[in-house]
Amino acid sequence: MLNPIAGQLERYMDLLSARQKLVTANIANADTPGYLTKDIDFQYEFMTLAEGESPQVFEAQGLRGKNDGNNVSVDREARLLAENAIRFNLMTSLMRTEIRAVRSAIQEERNG
Repeated sequence: MLNPIAGQLERYMDLLSARQKLVTANIANADTPGYLTKDIDFQYEFMTLAEGESPQVFEAQGLRGKNDGNNVSVDREARLLAENAIRFNLMTSLMRTEIRAVRSAIQEERNG
């Protein structure tokens, strides 16, 4: 780990990855009878999850079910995919900035 900030960015990106897997599984099961949408409490997990632990997955509440018992909303999942992509791009940019700062510090140390 480069520094505490980089560690937090890494945890955040791990959670984004976990959510991405859940959202794609939800979409893949949009037509599976009885399938219930799964999610994570992103903010809670980020604040409480210890490094290396997997986030707690739960069935998303408040979604309208279909006659076959499936409650996947493809519109909701598409929104979450877009939100995830935006967050991931932001975190990638922040991580690059952190890496540049560390490289710069190393260069200064070598040259100083």
